[in-house]
Amino acid sequence: MKLMCNKINGRSKKRQPDVICPYCGRRAVLRPAEYVYGSRTLVPGSRLYVCSNYPAGCDAYVGAHEGSNKPKGILADGNLRNKRIQAHRAFDQLWKNRLMTRSQAYGWLAFQLGIEPGEAHIGHFSDYYCEQTIAACEKFWNGCCKRAA
Repeated sequence: MKLMCNKINGRSKKRQPDVICPYCGRRAVLRPAEYVYGSRTLVPGSRLYVCSNYPAGCDAYVGAHEGSNKPKGILADGNLRNKRIQAHRAFDQLWKNRLMTRSQAYGWLAFQLGIEPGEAHIGHFSDYYCEQTIAACEKFWNGCCKRAA
């Protein structure tokens, strides 16, 4: 992902980052979430980076951060999106139940996965790292919290 600047009237204007689909190599386009979800959009006004080959040849997309429009991760197909949702559900229990802070939870996850803390971002994870995240979180949850119950 590369953030570009265009000079207009002597002033810099930020342009959308170049987001490329890892499945087909085409450029992703920033679109309203309704483009994919229609009336089922959960957050009105939300945006997605959608592969320009969607839906005919590719179903990859990823959410965009509100305000900055930066991608929340790497484009994912349906299977990987579902895996990332499962990984987030398992992981978020750790800090939402106040077993640790969110920052501590990401540090713990990085240690469990053997990666740098700056790389512990589920939106960038492959299927493998999603599976490892789910397993590590379940092991933690079963080890610490089931005993106390």
